[in-house]
Amino acid sequence: MNDYILFDLDGTLTDPKVGITTCVQYALASFGIDEPDTDKLTPFIGPPLKDSFMEFYDFDEAKAEAAVEKYRERFRDTGIFENQIYDGIPEMIRKLKGNKKKLAVASSKPTVFVERILEHFDIRRYFDVVVGSELDGRRTDKAEVVAEALRLLYGENQEDIEKKKQNTLMVGDRKFDVKGAKDEGIVSVAVAYGYGPMDELKIAKPDYIVRSVAELEKLLLRGTEKTGKEPPMSKAWYVLFPVLVYYFVRQMGANIGYFIISYMAMNLPSGVVKALIYFNEAGEPESITGNGVALISGFAFLVAGVVIWKFFAREELRKEKEAIKLKHALLRTPIAYACMAVGILGLALGLNFLYDLLRITHSSEAYKQTSAIQYAAAIPVGLVLNGLLVPVIEELLFRGVLYNRMRKYLAYLPAMALSALCFGIYHQNLVQGSYAFLMGCVIAYFYECFGRFHVPVMAHAISNISAYLLTVYTMYTGFVPQWWQCILMLVIGTGGLASCWRMRNTTQIV
Repeated sequence: MNDYILFDLDGTLTDPKVGITTCVQYALASFGIDEPDTDKLTPFIGPPLKDSFMEFYDFDEAKAEAAVEKYRERFRDTGIFENQIYDGIPEMIRKLKGNKKKLAVASSKPTVFVERILEHFDIRRYFDVVVGSELDGRRTDKAEVVAEALRLLYGENQEDIEKKKQNTLMVGDRKFDVKGAKDEGIVSVAVAYGYGPMDELKIAKPDYIVRSVAELEKLLLRGTEKTGKEPPMSKAWYVLFPVLVYYFVRQMGANIGYFIISYMAMNLPSGVVKALIYFNEAGEPESITGNGVALISGFAFLVAGVVIWKFFAREELRKEKEAIKLKHALLRTPIAYACMAVGILGLALGLNFLYDLLRITHSSEAYKQTSAIQYAAAIPVGLVLNGLLVPVIEELLFRGVLYNRMRKYLAYLPAMALSALCFGIYHQNLVQGSYAFLMGCVIAYFYECFGRFHVPVMAHAISNISAYLLTVYTMYTGFVPQWWQCILMLVIGTGGLASCWRMRNTTQIV
């Protein structure tokens, strides 16, 4: 949830172009520099003035400070009001306050000017904290401004700072705003309707980029329709109801599949009948083969998946797709996908090796029974079921619906852990349950990194196929893993995760 929201002023809440550029013209003219084109002066909007005079006109520090004084000479009474608030900003601010958000302004402009501008547009009363630079030149760095705003916004109770930062956003239009947010460890939102060029914003790698006030409002108010005064039981029901539907429909599908195999298979060609049903010595049907069980299971998964998609997942994924359009720091490159695949493969093999070496898989009767059923079918049938169908259906439920619904109420890490816990419990035995919990956390992590639903499906498929083939290979060859192999796979898998994290946070992603 976005409980604390910081806004830059110039280029974010208001359009100050006329006032700032004409005051810069005035300051430059005092040094004999004539700049008739105000569009060339728009880079002055956002960063500290002294830095801009030094960067764009090669002023030394003393000369830049003198230029700032000349700028303020005109700005104090004239330029400050050559300004206009962006359409939709007052309405958005009121909605945010109506949803009990704590709001602040964090600007590089001197605080005294920020206060006057907010009062001029009659929006000062909505902000709990207003922080800017000082007229004497102190606190001009955006990180310092953001840090002071956060200190005042959080109040005297400075406990759980990291938890509060997870629910805090900084909104601005320049790379300086993004850097200030990153330096303080809070979410950054860049607005493309301001004065920061899109190339600048992409290189800065904000967490989100919005292109209009309407998009910004949608992002900042996302989830408020469900998180107001809704009782905990209502939230739990909203999250878990699709799981109950899934269980019911899948069981119903299994019963229908069993009926079809048991009572209708005899009308199929003899070769198909023998593949599905065991017969006793008298030639009477005795039980269903592993292939038949796999087909029943596949039919049940398919029926449940159709229901989950139609009534739950389709809408959740549509909403998430709209939200993802606002995100920038998401992985897209082939090397990122390769790191994901290597990471999930390494962890899947490494954990399977570890469970075998620790004799965990040998000590669970529930796992042995489940495993015997899973591996009774022909290998191609097992691969299609466990490597293709199951990943799609289970991801629709656990990441497409359950995780996305949890994200409406919870921060990333709790939602990841709780959805993975549900995924583990779903497997109904300690061996597969603990493995599913760990892999569920990893799959949700990759979902956050890439922001595309096909990624958790791919990760789940790689995990299932590798585990399935490893078990089959062990059954036929008696393969026994070694500790060095286990450690190597876990290191490779962890390296894949770390590589995705590094690429997401330290490289330009397009």
